Amino acid sequence: MNTQLLTEVSAFLWQEADMLDHHDYQDWLAQWTADGLYIVPIDPDVASGPADLADRLNYAYDDADMRAKRVARLTSGESVSTQPASRTVRSLSRFRILADDGAAITVRAAQHLREFRKETLRDYTADVTYELARTGDGFRLKSKIVRLVNSTDALHSIGYIL
Repeated sequence: MNTQLLTEVSAFLWQEADMLDHHDYQDWLAQWTADGLYIVPIDPDVASGPADLADRLNYAYDDADMRAKRVARLTSGESVSTQPASRTVRSLSRFRILADDGAAITVRAAQHLREFRKETLRDYTADVTYELARTGDGFRLKSKIVRLVNSTDALHSIGYIL
């Protein structure tokens, strides 16, 4: 196991979670490659990558344009589903490097997200698979697939970025 790589990857992903929890959406958008995909599938049994999820029903299947639109909606103050804004805290653990071909790294982690909105505290737990592109200054998100463990249940509110 390459513990140095695991440390660098973990630090990058913790930073991404912190950006989302603190609504640093412009910095979050800058962490993506131009062709990156943010995906939240509904079907928990689809264990494959972004290409296989393209023709499935998803809560989100966002390219760069859709990520920018999602951030605009979250920050506009005009969307009922995002007002009042959720306060979230993400915990990431159980990092496992699944592949490293020198140009990209595939990582799987556990995410526990706590959301507080309208006097209600909710939990969302997910397996998250990231594909990170190596760059001269670190990493960029090429894909992020958030597989909620309760994806087939009625979800109360996911009007923010998981």
